[in-house]
Amino acid sequence: MPTSAPTQEEILYWLALRMVPGLGTLGSLRLLEKLKSPAAIFRASASELEGAGLSAAQARNITSGYSFDDAVEQGGKLLNTGAQLITIHDDRYPARLREIFDPPLLLFALGNPELMASHSVAMVGTRRPTPYGMAASERLSADLAKAGLTIVSGMARGIDTAAHKAALAEDGATIAVLGCGVDVLYPSENRKLYGEIREKGLLLSEFPLGVPAYPQNFPIRNRIVSGLSLGVVVVEGAQHSGSAITAKLAMDQGREVFAVPGNITSKMSWGPNLLIKDGAKLVQEWTDVTNELPISVRRDLVSRAQQKILLETGDEALPEEPQGVEEPQKVLARKLLQHLQVDVPQQLDILLESFEGHSSSELISALFDLQMSGLVRQLPGRNFIKVW
Repeated sequence: MPTSAPTQEEILYWLALRMVPGLGTLGSLRLLEKLKSPAAIFRASASELEGAGLSAAQARNITSGYSFDDAVEQGGKLLNTGAQLITIHDDRYPARLREIFDPPLLLFALGNPELMASHSVAMVGTRRPTPYGMAASERLSADLAKAGLTIVSGMARGIDTAAHKAALAEDGATIAVLGCGVDVLYPSENRKLYGEIREKGLLLSEFPLGVPAYPQNFPIRNRIVSGLSLGVVVVEGAQHSGSAITAKLAMDQGREVFAVPGNITSKMSWGPNLLIKDGAKLVQEWTDVTNELPISVRRDLVSRAQQKILLETGDEALPEEPQGVEEPQKVLARKLLQHLQVDVPQQLDILLESFEGHSSSELISALFDLQMSGLVRQLPGRNFIKVW
């Protein structure tokens, strides 16, 4: 049952539970299901713990209390770094992540933890991308961020780094899920990016503070990348790459899987091309992703875009116009949005007849702005419909 943020005493118990050797995430979750809280677990006798399904060795590891030494050390690091501890019982814990098979017991967060509750899409790919892959990651991440989605990735070299940077360049939101402690900089060349995400986004990890970026950590963290997200976009990667693992995890978690097609002669395109053959959604532009999201999410994104772009009332005066007068383009865009329908496409020539007094270039420009905002979609034959 979700609760408010833990007290300092509760944090110590949670950290101690995380540090018990040989217990693991699933063992901890099974104990919590039966004994309800970390404090109750540490107050239980060895026989009670064995009765709850633990081995004798695991029970001894808990009753010895040795893990509290590590917990105290971690508590000090939390205070020194400013990181927040978010437990699986915390109401700030992301609902989507709680639904996966093996959700992390604890999350260490640096930055804005509210981003975990936002609508997010993961962007993953190879650490050695081609120029095409870099361009695709940057373009899609920027457009999805402008549409109001949070970009989730792993801050690794290559595609991940491009995705985070593109989202930040658009003043968008981004979450970096690390394969090390959130206080550990990896890779070292991302020092500036690390600082920007800490300030404007969120650094997240299930690994305790100070844990180095061990190779075995990255496949483990990938389930969080996909678990946080509504869907995963694979840009480039070999057939058995980390991005392919993330895509498989996303499928197992019931998430949408998207892939950017690539050159059939490039080894870096094997991963996404095979995913498309197996049923992943082919992505050429950002709307290929947003159109597959749940209706409720799309409605929310559209509502926010309307508030941000179309419902502004001209707080800043135009140089040649009186205070409060809106830009003509914005007024036309609002009228078009009110005129268009969700389920009845309207042809451009008909729209021109309906909006006498406006030139075709004015109308097309306003329609383009609405498409870039995710409010309108163009269909074949120069037909346009409103997007939920």
